[in-house]
Amino acid sequence: DDDELSDDEDKSIFEDALDEIELNPFRPLSEDEALSDNEATMLQAELRQIGIDSFIRKHLSSQKYPPRLLGTAFGIDPNLIQDDAMYLRILGLAIARAFHKRQKLVQFNTIGDAADLLKRSRSIMVITGAGISTSLGIPDFRSKGTGFYEKLRDMGFNEPEEVFDIHNFDEDPQVFYSLAGDILPDLKRFTPTHAFIKLLQDNGRLQTNYTQNIDNLEELAGIEKSKLIQCHGSFATASCRKCKYKVRGETIFENIRQKRVARCKRCLAAIAKQPVPVKKRKSSKPRKNEWDESDSDTAYEIPEAGVMKPDITFFGEQLPDQFFDRFTEEDSKTTDLVIVIGTSLKVAPVSEMPNYLPHNVPHIYISREPVTHINFDIQLLGDCDTVVFELCRQAGWDLKHEMIPEGFKVKVRPFEE
Repeated sequence: DDDELSDDEDKSIFEDALDEIELNPFRPLSEDEALSDNEATMLQAELRQIGIDSFIRKHLSSQKYPPRLLGTAFGIDPNLIQDDAMYLRILGLAIARAFHKRQKLVQFNTIGDAADLLKRSRSIMVITGAGISTSLGIPDFRSKGTGFYEKLRDMGFNEPEEVFDIHNFDEDPQVFYSLAGDILPDLKRFTPTHAFIKLLQDNGRLQTNYTQNIDNLEELAGIEKSKLIQCHGSFATASCRKCKYKVRGETIFENIRQKRVARCKRCLAAIAKQPVPVKKRKSSKPRKNEWDESDSDTAYEIPEAGVMKPDITFFGEQLPDQFFDRFTEEDSKTTDLVIVIGTSLKVAPVSEMPNYLPHNVPHIYISREPVTHINFDIQLLGDCDTVVFELCRQAGWDLKHEMIPEGFKVKVRPFEE
């Protein structure tokens, strides 16, 4: 069992390294350090043509491309790691990942193409992130300058993710409660992008909305529960860490706003019915002094109510089984269009979804900044609300929302890198 755990940990470390390589591929300082772009493109095309095993057998036994030079075709820094065996393992995983990575469908390029796809598709998978809620003032997590994580860094947190670590929460929930008010939804309004997803549903075209958001605004917008997968949970409910008692999320909102840890009411009611505290068993250790703890208040087992935690998925917690079951058993087999909105797709496993769908399924990306680690067919860059409005207009659909002004017009131009 220990060996299996070690293998899992090793694999996780390598996968994390590959994620970083995809987001920040090696950029050589001189031509001697890496293969040319043309050579890299030819090798990647050859990989897709002959398969992983044949590619590895051919090139790792050849003198033409030493392993560390071959790795540059897949974005790996030749000096990433000194141990040759570990480098070869990373190279093998990088080759496998490159083989499975989807390729752009060259026939789809413009917003007009996207509008045509919208009109003819019947099972549309929508993957959403924090960018679809920022127009309401809800911060996203990772944007430079405005993201919630950057704010936490400014407050002195070296690793902002620690605020959402389940072990840290159990040890000191006050840290989370003192900061969570900034990401708490008001549940009074939703955005035009939420209205766009609802329009897909009303037109019978929405297969599933996979949302990474925890604000639960999809429910407010009217997205049916059968059409919604909340990949990271949401503020919709909260549960006791001790007895698992579940309540509506709004029950603890005031505590979050007041930066006050919410305790479980069922635990408190049970404690109120208990008799006087039970005295602890005496320690067998000799007393250090006359004010030993056995003479103090801590000598009694004083019951404590459990802490209420919003049912959002913290680091260290598993994603819901519903996410994996729905994607692998149903949606991946039947979707005919994927639209990704307002997310940079940097967090697994959601970031891996496009590579596990049939490569002939068109993919549209809508966000402020382009992505390069996933090959989308069409990238529509701008504010999500603006882009979906224009997309609907070109598809002949009327997207109505209070945040869209009367006579609103959008200027469309090709993106220049």
